[in-house]
Amino acid sequence: MSGADIASTFQRALKKRAVPTHTLLLVILALSTVSIPAAAQDRDWTWMVEPYAWAASIGTDMRTVRPPTEAGSDVSFSDVVDKLDGVFMMRVEGRNDRYGVFADFIYLGLADSSQRRVMTTETDLDARVLDAAVSVRAGDRYTGLDVYGGIRYIDVDLTTRFTPENPTFVPRTLDTGNTYVDLLLGGRYAWRLSERWELTARADASAGETDNTWSASLMTRYRTGNGGWLFGYRYMQAKLDSDNADLTLDLSGPLIGYGFEF
Repeated sequence: MSGADIASTFQRALKKRAVPTHTLLLVILALSTVSIPAAAQDRDWTWMVEPYAWAASIGTDMRTVRPPTEAGSDVSFSDVVDKLDGVFMMRVEGRNDRYGVFADFIYLGLADSSQRRVMTTETDLDARVLDAAVSVRAGDRYTGLDVYGGIRYIDVDLTTRFTPENPTFVPRTLDTGNTYVDLLLGGRYAWRLSERWELTARADASAGETDNTWSASLMTRYRTGNGGWLFGYRYMQAKLDSDNADLTLDLSGPLIGYGFEF
């Protein structure tokens, strides 16, 4: 199946709403993987497992939506969650001279309590982001342009308790748990600066069940005997809508990791 056939099938299915969006995207990823020419499977593949730490500054903006009978009662909160409780990040990638596959997983546990003008908010947010894609390279194994496509899976659990300063008002708790699956498209360009140093710029965007999500990064790699150190900067923004709350999550900051190659 060609890329044009996959795109056409995806478009027709979305219009008909024959199956859920996340099911369509998983099928498309599987078909894309199968469509890699068999000849490519006979070539040597290099694999990398890369745990990394991202010292991200976290910005959030949440808009709660009350019942429609309460007209004009949308409430917006900036930086409702800005304290990191826990984080885990891992990237796995395999490639040969032309083709590649990768999975990038991020877990964030966030919590915060803040005093606002008329109320106190206490918020816990757990977010899991998984990117999985196949890529094609126009260059050699370590330099040149990669284009990739796949899925971005986002799972969010958000609990916020609003406690009014005026005791005559009843505290309110907002529980939101949603899963979003997007079609992911992006590109990456790598330069070989010297025998050991590389520079990589990457940008991608996804859309589907989120209200647009995108990320960009600039990374430097220093190669060692069995892998390489990774240093750089990454930015990511996700706009997540649900029935009773809309959440915008911004992550930006430096990261460091080490990739084990085999």
